Amino acid sequence: MFPGQGAYLPAALARLAVDEPLVEETLRPLDAAAVRLGRSAPSRFLLDERAPTLSELVDEAPADLHTAMFAAEMVLFRLLTERHKLCPDVLLGHSFGELVALAAAGVYEPAEGMALVAARDEAFAARPPEHGGMLALEVSASRAEGLLVGLGEWEVALAADNSPRQCVVSGPEEPLGRVRRAAGAIGVRATALRVPYAFHHRMLAAVAGDFTRRATALRAGPARHLLHSAILGRRVDDTDAVADLVAAHLVRPTRFTDAVRLLHAQGVEVFVECGPRGTLSDLVTATVPGVRAIAPLRRRVGGPELAESLGGLTPVPRTTPTPPRPPSAPAARVHRPGPASTPADAAEDRTEQAAEETPSGAEAFPDRRSVVATLRTLYAAALGYPPEVLTDDADLEADLGVDSIKQTELFARAAARFGRTLPADGSRLTSYTTLDALAGLLSTLPADGTRAGVRA
Repeated sequence: MFPGQGAYLPAALARLAVDEPLVEETLRPLDAAAVRLGRSAPSRFLLDERAPTLSELVDEAPADLHTAMFAAEMVLFRLLTERHKLCPDVLLGHSFGELVALAAAGVYEPAEGMALVAARDEAFAARPPEHGGMLALEVSASRAEGLLVGLGEWEVALAADNSPRQCVVSGPEEPLGRVRRAAGAIGVRATALRVPYAFHHRMLAAVAGDFTRRATALRAGPARHLLHSAILGRRVDDTDAVADLVAAHLVRPTRFTDAVRLLHAQGVEVFVECGPRGTLSDLVTATVPGVRAIAPLRRRVGGPELAESLGGLTPVPRTTPTPPRPPSAPAARVHRPGPASTPADAAEDRTEQAAEETPSGAEAFPDRRSVVATLRTLYAAALGYPPEVLTDDADLEADLGVDSIKQTELFARAAARFGRTLPADGSRLTSYTTLDALAGLLSTLPADGTRAGVRA
């Protein structure tokens, strides 16, 4: 994941550069590209302990801030993929981070990616928009949009859907102020963001047009990694999609919540934030509790600490089709459950495999319907729900509000009821949140031995 505005930490790479020659090796050409474009070398902000703060750059040198964010994310991406041999299944950017993701995916070479970032700033200089702002609200996007409709504030629009309880709206300063006061009156926390313009708003239409024109002069090639756009709500897999993303980048909302849920439904279990701080990782865990979200650069770290933060992400041979990539690219990916489209399908596949491997004469596991019925009785009694509420496909978390800790406790009871042993490496129950999926998982567990428990 590639974060957007605010993903800056002074001297973020200073400690890493001591242990990792790849840091300065990556920064050198990016420094040269930035200087050619009339910007300061990003290494000044990423390696020097006396580097200016985020607030100082926002106020005094936003263009330098943008090149520094781009460089930091590209350096970390290279460390993760080349030094630590992690090959992502899909790349996902947030707002400004979508431009970085294009470069990381190989659509733009690093120097061209830096030029794309500069073209965005040049478009603002050439077509300066009216001053506006952005307001973070601690409510869902749908509630925020309902508030805007109720207030009749048609000039304010949703800019980013970040998580189920956090979104951002943008618009002209005066109506945005009215929205802030109204939110406070009904107990909704509202925080004004330190930005000069109403990003992801139609107020930036002229800037977006100029940016699109400038971007067409840059060389774009085929992506070497799958890339999903939270702005377009789909994959970016050809030159037309790249053009659509550039054109929409400044005026359409970022639907990050939808993107995270979609990727998780498609089997993504691990989200790695490829930039300073940990904003996106926090949004992911707020959206899909229980998945693993890693922010390796939440604070300044050295090489050993970076490696430690990635503990358990073991590259394994790919078993699913991937887009073409250069011969030098690592043919490995972070391990996650196989190619089944849903957790329930994965459990079904493992059930069939377990049945094939059951020795003749061994006690057969009860049929799936019987297991679901037993689980329904057990869970209803423990949760205090009527059994009929616990349908086969009711989501324990989303529909019934059962948190991950309770799910772990109940599943351990269920495993004991059926004489099953919990796996040594644990199972992420947030991928098995219906009774039917849990029944499939139970049937794959061993019937003897003592091992460690399930992870929430």
